[in-house]
Amino acid sequence: MSTMNTPVRQTRSLRPRLGALWTYLLAISYSLLILVPVYWLVRSAFSTASQLNKVPPIWLPAPTLQNFTTLITQVPFFAYLSNSFWFSVGTTLASLAVSFLAAYAFARLEIPGSAVLLWVLTLSMALPDVGTIVPLYRILAGLHLLDTIAGLILVLSSTLAPFTVWVLVSFIKQVPYEIEEAARIDGASLAQIMWRVLLPVSMPGLVTMGLINFINAWNNLLYPLSFSTSKAAKTLSVSITEVFAGYSPWGKPWELIMAVGVVMVAPVVVLVLLSQRSIVSGLTRGAIK
Repeated sequence: MSTMNTPVRQTRSLRPRLGALWTYLLAISYSLLILVPVYWLVRSAFSTASQLNKVPPIWLPAPTLQNFTTLITQVPFFAYLSNSFWFSVGTTLASLAVSFLAAYAFARLEIPGSAVLLWVLTLSMALPDVGTIVPLYRILAGLHLLDTIAGLILVLSSTLAPFTVWVLVSFIKQVPYEIEEAARIDGASLAQIMWRVLLPVSMPGLVTMGLINFINAWNNLLYPLSFSTSKAAKTLSVSITEVFAGYSPWGKPWELIMAVGVVMVAPVVVLVLLSQRSIVSGLTRGAIK
């Protein structure tokens, strides 16, 4: 009897191993599917035009920095880089400040229809950005904020606010209301309660949304391209469209475009790698009540 059960036991013991093997194969295949385009981006950025157009392709060409030096001389690279930094930082701070105050109002204040208003605010994220370009352009023109970093910050921070509010509301609701009541009994004002009680507790959510909003602002192309006309407000993402100048439609400078892509992607990759645990923990804590 035990001899007959031996093949059955072996078959059952092999099933978890085969399942784990298929899982590893799928994970490796998916990783390669993602990493091959990234490798091609980096490889193209450090290749000359002749190496890039070789048939069959050269997978490991001799690296060169010629594309980056050409990029610096062809577009106002450092001005655009500075604009991208201030645009991203300003958008992050503005969206967090406004969203934190709004989230407190939704989470703590008894406002008639606040639940419906929160849902409407959340549903506004479904609006396509392209569909709001014309009204936003007219608003910025009326405020004399076209071709300014402040105008770009105003537009994008308002776009990022709904999702930020939705996440922060969950964080604030997790804070026991008795803590605020105790602070009020001790004589703390509303500003002191928000600064000394709620802000430290909500810091994981603020850090998470700050990183996400910074990345969104850093990568944004639509608004700087639509509302900026000079190097005073153009960001680094706009340089992707400007490296075509002087080239025929049949001879695109793909090596320069890839160089811009590397410069754009590198800070984001480093930031995500350093803070991926904070992003995941912050989002999961905010999503669970």
